[in-house]
Amino acid sequence: MILREVLHAHIPTLTESSSVREAVDKMDIYQFPGLVIINQDQKPIAVITEGDICREATRRDSVLSLSGEPAMMIATKDPTTADVNLEISDALHRMLASGLTILPVTDTGRLAGVVLRVDLLQALMMDAAERA
Repeated sequence: MILREVLHAHIPTLTESSSVREAVDKMDIYQFPGLVIINQDQKPIAVITEGDICREATRRDSVLSLSGEPAMMIATKDPTTADVNLEISDALHRMLASGLTILPVTDTGRLAGVVLRVDLLQALMMDAAERA
């Protein structure tokens, strides 16, 4: 099974000008633990997670002071990505080795969707159950 078969294709994204407040709002509305920041060519340029926001809030002693800040300021730039044709087991190993919770999936360099660790775990278990 490959990532194309399990990715979340209709996902919220952020742009380089998006604020931390926009990130938090979208994470809440769509129930995603992180979001991909894309450029005008739909290329993933960064990922911001709940963890990134919480770590920065802890440094500042206030989450409110982050609200208007650019999400890019605290996001992980040049994120690890995976091609839509990568096997899910390989993607899970990549995520576990890198400590990732969300993995942007690309098709010819453009964002095609994302996968979460739980998506890959579920797909592997379902695949194993079907084979048994």
